[in-house]
Amino acid sequence: MCFVFGSNEGGFHGAGAAAFALRRKGAILRQAFGFQGESFAIPTKDASIRHTLTLPTIKAYVDEFIEEAKMHSELSFQVTRIGCGLAGLKDEDIAPMFKDAPDNCWFDTAWQPWLGDQRNYWGHF
Repeated sequence: MCFVFGSNEGGFHGAGAAAFALRRKGAILRQAFGFQGESFAIPTKDASIRHTLTLPTIKAYVDEFIEEAKMHSELSFQVTRIGCGLAGLKDEDIAPMFKDAPDNCWFDTAWQPWLGDQRNYWGHF
């Protein structure tokens, strides 16, 4: 399963799910977006890590991820609550961005109120 985590535009995977991805899932330092080993990064903070990206900017990255997930139907994606930890965003702002994600995406159970019961859920990170 490909571990999907929140990153920053500098690709510094120093804390939270990003640090886990760096240590255990093949994330690559200074790579902000995309496939990295057994993981996939979606930026939610800027390169300085001081500022959270705007919701439209994050949505653009999420849309790119969704296209990749659709093109790689042979893979399963374990999507963490990107942006809802260190970036300080709310689940209700981020979860709906994934409404068009394909069935090979599995989500944190915290997002079930926004994505519904028909989705795949894996638990909680």
